[in-house]
Amino acid sequence: MSNEQHLTRLSGGPPPAGPAALRRANLSLVLRELRDHTSLSRADIADATGLHRATVSNLMAELLERRLVRELGVEHAGAVGRPRRAVALHGAHVGALGMEINVDYIAVHGTDLSGRVLVERRVVFDAMGSRPDSAVRRLGLVAKESVEAMARAGAVPAGIAVAVPGLVDVARGVVTLAPNLYWQDLPLADQLSAMLGPLRVPVRVDNDANLAAVAEFTSGVAAGTPDLVYLTGEVGVGGGIISGGKLLRGADGFSGEVGHLRVDPNGDQCGCGRIGCWETKVGLAALVRAAMPEQAYGLPGMPVPDPGERVADIARGLASGDRRMMQAVAQVGQWLGLGGSIVANLFNPRVIVIGGYFAS
Repeated sequence: MSNEQHLTRLSGGPPPAGPAALRRANLSLVLRELRDHTSLSRADIADATGLHRATVSNLMAELLERRLVRELGVEHAGAVGRPRRAVALHGAHVGALGMEINVDYIAVHGTDLSGRVLVERRVVFDAMGSRPDSAVRRLGLVAKESVEAMARAGAVPAGIAVAVPGLVDVARGVVTLAPNLYWQDLPLADQLSAMLGPLRVPVRVDNDANLAAVAEFTSGVAAGTPDLVYLTGEVGVGGGIISGGKLLRGADGFSGEVGHLRVDPNGDQCGCGRIGCWETKVGLAALVRAAMPEQAYGLPGMPVPDPGERVADIARGLASGDRRMMQAVAQVGQWLGLGGSIVANLFNPRVIVIGGYFAS
């Protein structure tokens, strides 16, 4: 298998154009292989990736110079053959920052290249009740604080990925529509980059369920499962679809909006404007409205609690035998099963992973 064929199989698209793009892709390929193993020899990497051994040696020289990998010493594979020098990820000085903004919180998770967690926090924030510019300012402030925390730990983020519950034009970093946030055609990547200013950290934006599906496929409970669906369980409900080992985006990049499957023609109006969407039956807002109507989302004058606190209150109610809460959870469970069966019939996944409050 040629280098270009291998990269096409992994990405599901055409091979990178030009020598520089191909080299960057090959460097990423080697780093991903090392991420999944404690240590490997150059020969091991060549065998696993399909790259020529001379190519791997050349790439490894650059990674060593950039201090992204380190040599561990010589390994002897059996009684015959040349000894192999093992390498492993290093990169304690390089990190990545993941962020999520949702209806009622902002979450951040930053690690270095070796996986060491450098910053992790969840901030209660009423994004639904805030103007888009106010929400972006708060997101930018949290991003700045997180980048500074990573710097104190000795790492500089190579990039920031922002997860948003809505339709995202990934190439432009524009949130096309996030109905539960009341965002439309918001150039989030450019605005956040401008707020970070001299920090000059690249920013990418994507749908929250898509990013979660990729995370589950690479390192979650269903790691390596080539056909899976991830369901987010927040105020909104979304799906990320891995098919044949690749993220399924669709013609316009908007696939996976399973929360807007119409399951009840006589149901409630959804934030998207339609009637009877699945998320109006199983989203956290629907559960809170049925289990604790006095704390329902959108009530005037109500503070915005952490969604984890709402779920914890309901869990305590279930443990104490609260009849209303038990009925509410049972009802959500029925609708979750109905919608889940539709998803299973549509995509035929090996596994459906449920996240957010569904997993609590």
